Amino acid sequence: MKSFFRTHRVWIAAGLAACMSLGSVVATAHGDVVPQSVDTHTLPQLGDKWLENNPYSTGEAHKEALRIGTSAYNQNCARCHGLEAISGGVSPDLRKLDNDCMSLGSDEKKLACFQEINDYFVSTVRRGRARDGRVYMPPFEGILTQEAMWSIKTYLETRREP
Repeated sequence: MKSFFRTHRVWIAAGLAACMSLGSVVATAHGDVVPQSVDTHTLPQLGDKWLENNPYSTGEAHKEALRIGTSAYNQNCARCHGLEAISGGVSPDLRKLDNDCMSLGSDEKKLACFQEINDYFVSTVRRGRARDGRVYMPPFEGILTQEAMWSIKTYLETRREP
């Protein structure tokens, strides 16, 4: 067995180098990890004051917000939270973001729950999440506008698990 490794060490080294090279190609296959800005000029502009609820959940701008939010999610969120918001288990599965709210009996409790989820969503997207000095999610404030964030939320609302 030792003679095999001695005579084939060049090929083994070349194979390991190729695997390491392939690993770096696979690791970068998700593309640029720098947050990408989102063009939202076709949406009603929301101003500087952050809204408490998603203005694009319903109404005339819903379809356009969904189009923009789908693209914005794929550009900025899918690399961690998964394509079509289906997590691979490392990051939270965003289809389940407000599952607890959906199961509540009274409309009043549902609305309060959705408000709490909206607060959490906006806070997390704007400021990111870190624990013990480790960044689990980068902050997007200053990169994504309020219109872009609510568009992403509009997309996620269409991805809810039943």
